[in-house]
Amino acid sequence: MTSFAPDSLILNRKLPLWYQVSQSLRASILGRRPHDPLRLPTEEQLASHYGVSVLTMRQALKELEEEGLISRHRRRGTFIEPGARRGAPRRLLGSIDAIVAQQSGELTTLLGHGPAPLPGELAEYFPGADEVVMYRRLRCDGESGEPVNWAENAVRPDIAAGLDAADLERWPMTKVLRDIVGIRISRITDTVEARLADPVTAELLRVPLLSPILHYTGVTYDESGRVADVARIHYRGDRFSFSVTVEADLMS
Repeated sequence: MTSFAPDSLILNRKLPLWYQVSQSLRASILGRRPHDPLRLPTEEQLASHYGVSVLTMRQALKELEEEGLISRHRRRGTFIEPGARRGAPRRLLGSIDAIVAQQSGELTTLLGHGPAPLPGELAEYFPGADEVVMYRRLRCDGESGEPVNWAENAVRPDIAAGLDAADLERWPMTKVLRDIVGIRISRITDTVEARLADPVTAELLRVPLLSPILHYTGVTYDESGRVADVARIHYRGDRFSFSVTVEADLMS
């Protein structure tokens, strides 16, 4: 039986290995295509794929099993749940793969893209630029079809030249920039704030005008320190939660 093939991962030794592996595998599962196999490789194969121990791999799989994304059967193997989708809020420990996982799992429609004048509120991120390439996408729940969020991405024109719009209907922008375009991401700065739904947001998300939404801004920097992308994502207030875990250094 053919097994599902997860994406590769570059490990960050400053973060728990099991956490990074679980987030990377989670993003692969939520971004899987309908015809991809449901069976996962064995623990040993996955451990070899990610370059970690079998014990670390078991801890990562336990995390995904508790979330309901996979099921494990003695002697049969580990399988992706057919209806797997994002459930509990994610724990973001500073991993790029955690950001990818947070953004994965919904059906995405590209509403439009193309060059646009640089919005005044984004001028600080693109000094000296007059224009960016804007991408607008709507994400819906994979089962109900209900709108979950809509996103605007302002991308540097030199980077946008390497983007394929079709990739943005399958993967989050962060993953496309890193894994397809080849941008070496140095950091992402996230801001989440409460706002009221404007007319565009109310129409796209099917919520009353001026109802509460959560507004996420993610600024992605490349290895030179320049901003590659500014994502502004508008979430329905009843469909999004944001959780951060701070790990204490017990040795200090």
